[in-house]
Amino acid sequence: MLPALALLFALPEDVPNPQIDYAGFATLTTDVRSHRASRLLALPAFKAKAAEKNALILDARSADKFAAGHIAGAVNLPLTDFTAEALAAVLGPNRNRPILIYCNNNFANHRMPVPLKNPALALNIQTFINLVGYGYANVWELRDVVDFNDPAVGWVKAAT
Repeated sequence: MLPALALLFALPEDVPNPQIDYAGFATLTTDVRSHRASRLLALPAFKAKAAEKNALILDARSADKFAAGHIAGAVNLPLTDFTAEALAAVLGPNRNRPILIYCNNNFANHRMPVPLKNPALALNIQTFINLVGYGYANVWELRDVVDFNDPAVGWVKAAT
């Protein structure tokens, strides 16, 4: 078979995409696991950490979900928009600053703008892994399941 013709019939595994590294992702996920386990915060600790100097609450949900409601003081950068440049623009140059994250699965409401996701696919997991993978290791995650109507959460609803 001619080499060019062989490429047409090659299985995807035969021609790897140099811009996709599943093995690297699997390694990163394994490496991040214990670090993440030590960075889960109950709501009072999450709020206290968020009040620290230079701390930033990052909401990685979609822009429309963020606009419909979010924790007060949070900034939005959807996970799908994470690049080294976008993260640097939103998070700033200090890769050591405390970054606090939360997602839909931190809320008991299970309705817009925080519908429940499959627990194994919760946005917290991907967000944490991505932040560490991009060099931001000082990440803290909301551990609790809370009601966004609880004043302690500090939920900001969309203006109507």
